[in-house]
Order: sequence, then C-alpha cells, then structure tokens
Amino acid sequence: MRNRTVALAAAGLAATWFAVSGTTHGHGEARSASLAAADGTAANTGPLPFELPAQSVLKGSAKKVFAHYFTPYPVSLDDKAASADYYTRNYLSATGEGGIHAAYGGLLRDRPPARDPIGTGYQLKDMETEVSRATAAGLDGFTADLLSVSSSSANWARVKTLIQAAAATDPNFKIMLMPDMNGLASTDSDTLAAAVASVASSPAVYHLADGRLVVSPFKAEARTPAWWTTWMNTMKTTYGITVALVPCFVNAGSNMDAFAPISYGLSNWGNRNPAANASLSTNITKAHNLGKPWMQPVSVQDERPNQGVYDEANNTENLRLTWTAAIGGADWVQIPTWNDYSEGAQLSPSARHGYTYLDISSYYLTRYKTGAYPAITKDVAYLTHRIQPAAATPTTAETKLMALRGGSSPARDDVEVLTMLTASATVTATIGGVAHTYTAPAGVHAELFPLKAGVNTVSVSRAGAVTPQVTSPFTVTSTPTVQDEQYYAVDSGR
Repeated sequence: MRNRTVALAAAGLAATWFAVSGTTHGHGEARSASLAAADGTAANTGPLPFELPAQSVLKGSAKKVFAHYFTPYPVSLDDKAASADYYTRNYLSATGEGGIHAAYGGLLRDRPPARDPIGTGYQLKDMETEVSRATAAGLDGFTADLLSVSSSSANWARVKTLIQAAAATDPNFKIMLMPDMNGLASTDSDTLAAAVASVASSPAVYHLADGRLVVSPFKAEARTPAWWTTWMNTMKTTYGITVALVPCFVNAGSNMDAFAPISYGLSNWGNRNPAANASLSTNITKAHNLGKPWMQPVSVQDERPNQGVYDEANNTENLRLTWTAAIGGADWVQIPTWNDYSEGAQLSPSARHGYTYLDISSYYLTRYKTGAYPAITKDVAYLTHRIQPAAATPTTAETKLMALRGGSSPARDDVEVLTMLTASATVTATIGGVAHTYTAPAGVHAELFPLKAGVNTVSVSRAGAVTPQVTSPFTVTSTPTVQDEQYYAVDSGR
C-alpha cells in the first residue's frame, strides 16, 4: 500500500458525542506533570510529549499569542446535558431550529466537549474554564469578536462575561477587543466608541505597556482610514482613551499602505489551506518595511456547511505551516479561531478533536516565544483523519453540499500519524484493517496513509515494548449520514 513520509523541521455524525479528558469545570487544568524516576531524572507523566516552560516565561515573552473568541458558541447555551442540549437538538441536527439547516445537514459538525449541568452562573464558570484551558496551553489571551454592542445583545453580554472570567482566572490573560465590522456594519462611530470605552478600564482588557488600549477591528477595511481616525479621536477626546489600532484585514495586501499611518500594528484574517499559505513571509516583510508589528494568523482548518465551502487543510499540515511562518518573523499571533464551530476552525478542545490541535500548538508556541523547541520527554502519537472520503455523497438528502474553496490545496484522502518521540521507534498504523509498519525518527515526524473505511489505530514500540497507542473512536465510512469535511483527531497522551 502507498504511504508518504513528511519530514518536519521543527459515517456521518455519530449518535454519541465523545467527551474529552480535562473537560470538567475548574481552574488550572493540568497540561503536564512529572514525577521523579528511579534514576532521579524527571519522568513526564502528563498528557504532553514535552514540558511547557513556566507561565512566567511564556507570558513574559514580548511575542504574544491570542486566539479568536467567537461569542455565539460558548461551552453551553442552556446548561443541559450534551445528549439533549441546544447544540445537539438544534445545531448538529439536520432538523434543528425548525429545519432551517436541513439543506446542508445541520449548522455544525463539531461542538464543545460534553459536561454535566453546572447550575447558577454557568456562563461565567464555563468561560473561566475556557480561559484556564487557553492560558495553560501558553496563550496570552483572546481576541474577542464584538458582533454587536447593543445592550440587548447576548453576544455583547458574553464579551463582558468573558472579560470578567479572564480577570477572575488569570491576571496575565488578556482580552483584545475586536469590533466585527460585518456585524457592526450599521453601528455608528459614537456608539462603537461608547461601547468600547465601557469595558476598556477592566484590568483584563489588553493594553500596551504604555497604557494604550489595543483594538483590532476585523475587516477594518469596511471603514476608511478617515473613519477610524475620527473614531480614535472620539475615544481620546470624549473618554480619555488612546487607542493602539491593529486592523485585521480580509485583504491585507491592498490595505496596509493606507492604514499604516494610523495603526500601531497590522494583521489579516488569513487562509486555511497550505496552498494559500505558501508565501506568508510577504505580509510580515511588508508590515515591517512600513515600520509596523505584524500579527500573523495561525489556523487549523475550515469547513462551513451553511456556506457550502471548505478548505483542504492536509491533516495537521496547515497548522504546522502557519506556525512555522509565525516563528519566521511575526510579532504577535492570532489563531482564528478558538471556537467558531460554524467555520470548523476551532482550536479549543472539542468533541471531534479533543485537545490535539491545542497540544500541537503548544509545541510550536514554545518555539515562537522562547526561540527553542521544547525537549520531547515522552512518546506521543497524534492521529488525524476524516470520517469519509472527501468526495463521498451523504445519505441525507442535502441540497447544499460543500465544495472546495477556490485556490485551495486539492482535496486528499489521507490518514496522518504525527509522532513526537524521545528516540527512534517502530510505529504500526492500522488503517481500515490494513497494517503499515515503519520506523519513525526521534523528534517530530508525520507519515501519511490512504484513507480506508473502518477503524484507525496507531501504536509505538521500542525494544519490543509498546509505549503509546491510540484507537480513533471515529469510524470511517464511504456512505456518511451528512457531509463532513473536517479532520477528526485523537492522541495517545490523553
């Protein structure tokens, strides 16, 4: 059978939604742990294949990493058990919300991890859990999407709750305000200024060391530089707040020159496939030539059933590629997104990929912040695959199927085994009942195998002893119930 080696420098929706480890509410979820081994050395007993540097080291770096928080999809919308909550009833079901998502088989293909009902104050407790997960992974904060600033808006209320959660959970975790100029298309300058000013004094809201408030509007080019200049003048003269503007463009190339004179830094939303992310140094170089810091987008994948489009992420290749670009010269990083399940772009632990993408990101984040990759002290294998061939036809009568985004990497049907090993070892990947054995080197290594119907398993052995092994609970089928182009993921460390 065909297999391809990648050298690295550095069935539809199942009835049961699998919980992932570490999903219970609480601060400071464990990310790694060590015990004294018999020889006196430290033995890594945590879920990660490496030890993260101390929080003081990660948070003390001038290079900052934020993940984009999308308020419509908190951990829970109604505090019910996952088997019958709003996600299951209305977003994951083709008949949910009165059938308005029937044409594309349901609004979402993934959801936040299952948890038991919490009771009073669950919204704040859930957001404290999300902050705990993000900060433990080494992130500096969230860029909070301001879809609305109306006092009657649930999304605006969630932004304020998120700010409260960050302040209560980690004083070093910051919320960067990101006015969404799609959602705020009809909002005038004075209204936006009043809303931003109303939360700007929170210690959890991100300011530069000199006190300037960082504001990073999504699709900033929806308003002219003159409009933003007026808005910043209002912030200064009416509220006494000096803004450091970091516009996040949809099209950076044609807007950086015009916005540079009024901006502290520059950024863009970015792409979600390796082909479109082949030349990421161009924007970094241009921003630096304009004398501006650059906030680089790092992304996992993207599938949008309701828009009928998806990107080919090539398993974890897009994530690793965009991290490598950031390491190459970005001043800050934004990961779109933490939790936008409608775009399938979530980094946050979820029912369909557990902690896999967050854990891999912690490895590259450490290199980005410290200048060195962390030493691998435990063998871990990450397994990613779709649950259907890319071109499979769903059995549900969907009338709006997702098509590959123009300019994307071509669709492929592969299972990826990404290993992080302390030393060379024998890896056996059983893909749909077909066993493939190969020798993986120490460090980070990816191997690809053809996707087949059935169950996927990977095990690692050294000197005849099996160390990590993991079996994906997500069965691959050629006749999926609904179309699902995302990559599912499991890992042996959790």
